[in-house]
Parts: sequence; structure tokens; C-alpha cells
Amino acid sequence: MSTPAADGFRMPAEWAPHERTWMAWPGPNPTFATPEDLAASRAAWASVARAVRRFEPVTVVCGPGQSAAARTLLGDGIDTVERDLDDAWMRDIGPTFLTDGRELAAVDWTFNGWGAQGWARWEHDAKIAACVSDLAGAKTYASKLVNEGGAIHVDGEGTVLLTETVQLGPERNPHWTREEVEAEIHAHLGTRRAIWLPRGLTGDYPRGGGTGGFGTLGHVDIVAAFARPGVVVAHHQPDPAHPDHEVTREVIGILRSATDARGRRLEVVEVPAPTVLEADGHWADYSYINYYLCNGGVVLCAFDDPRDELAAGLFRRLFPERTVTLVDARTIFAGGGGIHCITQQQPRI
Repeated sequence: MSTPAADGFRMPAEWAPHERTWMAWPGPNPTFATPEDLAASRAAWASVARAVRRFEPVTVVCGPGQSAAARTLLGDGIDTVERDLDDAWMRDIGPTFLTDGRELAAVDWTFNGWGAQGWARWEHDAKIAACVSDLAGAKTYASKLVNEGGAIHVDGEGTVLLTETVQLGPERNPHWTREEVEAEIHAHLGTRRAIWLPRGLTGDYPRGGGTGGFGTLGHVDIVAAFARPGVVVAHHQPDPAHPDHEVTREVIGILRSATDARGRRLEVVEVPAPTVLEADGHWADYSYINYYLCNGGVVLCAFDDPRDELAAGLFRRLFPERTVTLVDARTIFAGGGGIHCITQQQPRI
């Protein structure tokens, strides 16, 4: 059986030009448990969609019968399509798009509700990647690896960031070795060097004092991300009162000592966490690393925090050719993710 890499496909870096962005619309489920939660989440998702639409086309997948109401909040110029949905985290349930420079392809990872967590529903979401790939006209490659889009980050030059508690966790791939995971990842992303982080942020582990029940068990896209080849932005918690102070110190140390697929020692840009330590009685995992790059823009999480503008200035220096847009992400984080988690890029061919 052929693999994407063997067929010449690879996952481009997020800063490569996009054809469009895909999102999913929040519907009634345990993540949005009350009518008030659902209304607030829909408003937050719509704010992100409108911010991205300033730079590139956006398509929002809505549950059956929900597109008309969605368009009222989304406004003009955003496309909708209806498919059965469980939740609204397109980064994770959607396809990972690939290209060989001439054609579009996509990986349909196996999805099991972020490690078969008790609050998760995934009967429909497990099929969304194939649906979106088909809508985009992409060739679909199915992988048996349980994985999500928020659990990987690539530099477009052969390097991928991974987290041990995700791809190697017993909740997802209990019988896979590290070597088998790497081989599957490389075969489907076109990468050849994996940099493993030991874990994610404390708030991303609901059984460990995290987000009040939700979390991914350690997605990398809230901890570290490539800003360009050889350069990684990393979450830094400067307050020793927060358990992420030690977590991020370890992660940053690993990244500083790592080399990428081309043998470069990584340059690490530390991004201080927002000042708030707790949210709704749990350790906050608020992070500016969960940003989204779109054509000519950076859509950056904001938290009504004194460090919002500090982060915005840092990202303006990192991406001087892009417009930085701050969007309040507190409602999104209350559901267990951020702006990057609800968006998925389709590369331009």
C-alpha cells in the first residue's frame, strides 16, 4: 500500500500560502453543555472566522439544519456546508492537508475523542476528515495511528514536533512503539526528524487539575510551534506558583538542545504566559502559542490580559510582513482549546 511520502506528498508549513481555512460550528454536546455556553462559543468561533476571512476564504462545516443560523453570526463572505458533527475542533477532527506541488492530498488520522475521554463524542467526528478531504477534492490517505492535527507541528523542511503523552499515550496508541509512531508520522507527513516533548501544559490534562473536565492530554500546539525553519516559539510560564513553570522550563531546554532535519540547532523564542494563573478554579493553560497563520495575517489569542499587547508586539516582530489580529479566546479555552484548535489550513497548490 502506498503512503503519501512515497507518492511525493508532504505537509507544508502553516506559513505557506493557503487556499482556504476550514472550521466546524459548535452544536449541542457536552463541551457546550448549556444554552448560554453554546451561544457564547458560537459567538467566539464566529469572531475567529471573521478575523481569518479578512485574509483568505473560510468554509464552516455545520451540523444538519444549523447553517442558516450560523451565517447570521458569521456574516457575509463565509461559506457553510452541512455534515453530521459531534464537536467543533476542526484542527483535530479534520484532515491534515498535503501537497506534492501539483495535487492536493490529505491524511485521515484515526480519531477516538482525544483518547476516548468520558466527555467526548466522536461517532460523526471520526468521519469528518474524509468528508472535508472529499469536499476539497483531495486524495485521502487513511492512517491507523490515533492522532489529531493539534498534536503535530511541522517546519515544512522535514521536522515535526510531537508529544509523548499523545502519540505514545495508552489512551491512543497503547501497542505502538516510538519507532513505529515515527515511521507512520514520517510516511504520512513527508517528515524525517521528530522532536519529542515529554508532555503538554498542566491545564490540558483534565484528570490532573486541568480545564474542568476537558483537555487533549498534551497537544503540542499550545506549547511550541515553528515560526519559520529553525525557529520555534515556546510557551514560558514565568510564575513559579504555576506547575507549568517547571513544565515549560523542561520543554524549552529540550527545544534549545534539539536539531532539526537539516541539522540546525533550534532558535527558541520564549513567549510569556498571560498573568492569570487560574480559570474557573483550575490551572489556566492560556497560551499565545495557539495562534493561527493565514495569508498575510496572524490571528492571535487574547485574554484581556496585560501581556496581550506584549505578545502581539513579539509576533509583529516575528512576522513583520503579516497583520497581527487579537481575538478574545477565553471562551474557546474554556472548552479545551484555542484559535489554532478550531482552524485547519488547506494549502494552495
